[in-house]
Amino acid sequence: MKKMLLTLLLLSLQLFANTESNQTSWQTKPLEPTYVLNYDKNTTCLVRHLPLYQSPKWAAKIEVRSGKTVYFCSPKSMFEFYHRPGKWYDVGVRSERDFSKIVVTDYESLKPIDAEKAFYVYGSNETSPAGDDLPAFATQEAAQKFAKEHNGKRVMPFEKVSDALIRLLNGRI
Repeated sequence: MKKMLLTLLLLSLQLFANTESNQTSWQTKPLEPTYVLNYDKNTTCLVRHLPLYQSPKWAAKIEVRSGKTVYFCSPKSMFEFYHRPGKWYDVGVRSERDFSKIVVTDYESLKPIDAEKAFYVYGSNETSPAGDDLPAFATQEAAQKFAKEHNGKRVMPFEKVSDALIRLLNGRI
């Protein structure tokens, strides 16, 4: 009887320990943020006034802390706004500190991804509705593969995409 009671007690403790460790790992596991691009046939690019639905693989957006969402027809247009938000004063953005979320479309999977963690290909033979552009990819490996297949000159992370590069792509240098 004592052995049976002791066995039940040990089994209970083991079950409780397993449940406790499962809860701990579940509770400490960070949730992956979700990124969405909700636009319709009436949504146009702030910079170029082009409809987004016609070229979904290039779509991007910036959510502003004030609650506004600004859409773009390409990563290049998004970076143009990102580096010079004062040019569009009616949006009410003074600097990049006013941005809460920046999203681009992964060129390969067509899924929305975090623009600040994406990799961009410069100099490829693929063009967006905005002309020469920077296709975005979730991983550096995917960006390098695309660059090799499409004559891309360079793969770079978000922070390396400068205002000077955007002006070069726009033919303003």
